[in-house]
Amino acid sequence: MFVPLTPLEFRDRAEALFAKKIGVIDGDKQFTYAQFGQRTHKLANALRGLGCEKGDRISFLTYNTHQLLEAYFGVVEAGGILNPINIRLTPQDIAFILNHSGSKMLFFHKDFAPLVQGIKGSLDSCKTYVVMEAPRAEPATHEYEQVLGPASAEYHRREIDENEIAELFYTSGTTGQPKGAAITHRTLYLHAMNTAIAMHTSDTDVILHIVPLFHVNGWGTPQMLTMVGGTHVMLRKIDPAMLLGLVQQHKVTRMFGVPTIFNALLNFPDLGKYDLSSVENVMLGGAPSAPALVKAIQERFGCRCIVGYGLTETTPVLTLAWPKAHLAAEPVEKQLERQSKTGYPLPGISLRVVDSDGRDVRPDGQQIGEIVVHSNVVMDGYYKDPEGTRNAIRDGWFHTGDMAVQDEEGYVLIMDRSKDIIISGGENISSVEIENCLYAHPKVFECAVVAVPDDKWGEVPKALVVLKPGQTATPDELIDYCKANLAGFKVPKSIELRDSLPKGGTGKILKANLREPYWEGMAKRVH
Repeated sequence: MFVPLTPLEFRDRAEALFAKKIGVIDGDKQFTYAQFGQRTHKLANALRGLGCEKGDRISFLTYNTHQLLEAYFGVVEAGGILNPINIRLTPQDIAFILNHSGSKMLFFHKDFAPLVQGIKGSLDSCKTYVVMEAPRAEPATHEYEQVLGPASAEYHRREIDENEIAELFYTSGTTGQPKGAAITHRTLYLHAMNTAIAMHTSDTDVILHIVPLFHVNGWGTPQMLTMVGGTHVMLRKIDPAMLLGLVQQHKVTRMFGVPTIFNALLNFPDLGKYDLSSVENVMLGGAPSAPALVKAIQERFGCRCIVGYGLTETTPVLTLAWPKAHLAAEPVEKQLERQSKTGYPLPGISLRVVDSDGRDVRPDGQQIGEIVVHSNVVMDGYYKDPEGTRNAIRDGWFHTGDMAVQDEEGYVLIMDRSKDIIISGGENISSVEIENCLYAHPKVFECAVVAVPDDKWGEVPKALVVLKPGQTATPDELIDYCKANLAGFKVPKSIELRDSLPKGGTGKILKANLREPYWEGMAKRVH
C-alpha cells in the first residue's frame, strides 16, 4: 500500500487521540487538540474563501503565536505553501521575500502594521492582508478571528502529492539576497519521524518554543511534538523572567535554543528564584557550544544538555550529541566533551566529512573537512534558483559549508563555517576553538572571534568580548589566558571589549556584521 506522506497526518493523529488534552498554550489562551484541530480546519476553509488555490504562497510575519502554529497545518490543508518570515529582517529583505516568493496573502501581527504599511506599495502579488490581535485597519484588509469565525470547521481532505512543496523558508541573506529553501510534505514527515526517534519525545513532553517558528518550524517542533501529542508553550519574546516563569508555570520538560540565550539565563540574577525541576533536556544549536556552557546548564538546571546541528536547507536537524550507552563508563569530563560536540547523524541521514577532493577525512578528530549530507530531509531546492540549487547539491550530496572533524565514534565537531576559518600565515585557525577558550574564562559573558587583515600574516584572529555584569578585565589579561590554553599561533592578536554583540532572530551572534568593518574597501577574502 502506498500512502502519501504529509505532516497533516500528525495533526489528525493528535486531534483524534489527544482530543481532550491541552495541546497549545499561548499566554492566557489554551486550546485542546480538538479545538486546535478545528481552528486549523477553519483556517484552511477561510483561506479557500479568500481565494487560496493549490500552490499559492501564504506568508506570516509574527512572533511565536498560536496563529502561526495553526498556519503550519491550516495553510497546508488548504493546498497553500506556508512562508514564515523572519521578523528581524530589514523591510527591504521582507519585501524581497514577499515578491520573490510571489506571496498572495500576508498575515501579520499588529506590532508589524507600520512595517507592512511601509512596504505595501512595493509588493507585486500580495493583495490580501490579515492582521492578528487588532481590529482591522490599514494596511489590513481582514482580521484573523473575523476570518476564522464564519468559516466551516469541516475537514475537506484533498489528494496530496508528497513531493509537492509545503513550506518555504528564506535564509537570512547575510551573504547576499535571501534564498528560499523549499520543503516538501515528504521531507517534513520524515524529519519529524527522525527527530522524534532520536529525541525520545512523547505525550509527556512540554516544549517551550524559544526558537522562532520562522526558523524552519523552530527546529521542526510543530510537526514532531504534535505527532506525539506533546504540549506546545509559545514564547513570543526572549525575556529571561518571562521564559523562566513559563517553564515554572507549565512544567516545561524540554527547551531548545542557541547558546547565547542560555548563557543569558545562567547569568540572570533571579535564576535561583524559579522552580526548574521539570526540565529534563536542553538542546543547544544554531552555533557551536562551549563545553563550559554545557556543564553550567547541567549543573544549574539539573538536566541533561546536548548539542544539535542542522540548517534551513535540511529541515533542519541533522545530528545530536546524544550520549551512547556503550560509552557510559567513560570519565565524566569525556562524556561532557562528547555532549558538547556537533553530534552524530540522526536515523535516515547519511553524513560525511570530506576533504577538498571529496575523500572522507580520517576519524581522528584532527583532519578538517566539509560536512556533506545525503538524506530525505534535504530541501527540494532553492525556490526559483536552479543555479543556487546546483551549487549546493552536487552529485547527490548537499554541501553545508561547515568545516568539521570527526572522531572514531562518529561524533562530528564543527570547527567553523568555511567563511569563518581564519587562515593566518598558511595555518588554519578555528574561531570556535578560540571562542570556547574565552567562554571558559570566569569573567567572559559572550564573545566572537573574527579574522582581521594583517600585513605580515594576511589575516589574524581578533576577539570581541562582552564581560559579565560587574566584572572587569583588560584585553591583556584575556590574551594571557588564551596563551596559557591555546597554541601560540591560535592566540588572538588583539581583544576588544564591547558592551554587546549584534544578534539575529534566534539570538545567534552575527559574526559577518562584526567582521565586515575591518575588511571594508579591501579585496574580498577567498578561502
